Amino acid sequence: MTEEHRTVRVDSYFTPTEFEMLQEKMKGAGITNMSAYLRKMALDGLMIRLNMKEIREMIRLLRIYGNNLNQIARRVNENNRFYDTDLAEIQKGQDKLWGAAERILHALAKLE
Repeated sequence: MTEEHRTVRVDSYFTPTEFEMLQEKMKGAGITNMSAYLRKMALDGLMIRLNMKEIREMIRLLRIYGNNLNQIARRVNENNRFYDTDLAEIQKGQDKLWGAAERILHALAKLE
């Protein structure tokens, strides 16, 4: 088997900020050879692009759920009563949140 030699050169330009970030990432990985690091990242690196739509939906649901809980807590504090409908509302909110979390986790699991 013949050994291949690197004969193709690829040049790239970085802003000073990007170059600092590159050096920090190399330092964090314990790599001092920039060519080796860039080659490894270009060939084997993983770029993750998250679908923020699902995360924004989860945050929206958390806000709604938090507001509903606050309203129920105020009502309970005012008249010392907790209704079955309050419990049903809490359960409904929990179910929606778990559904959103499962969708996000399912999407993240596909990245492995």
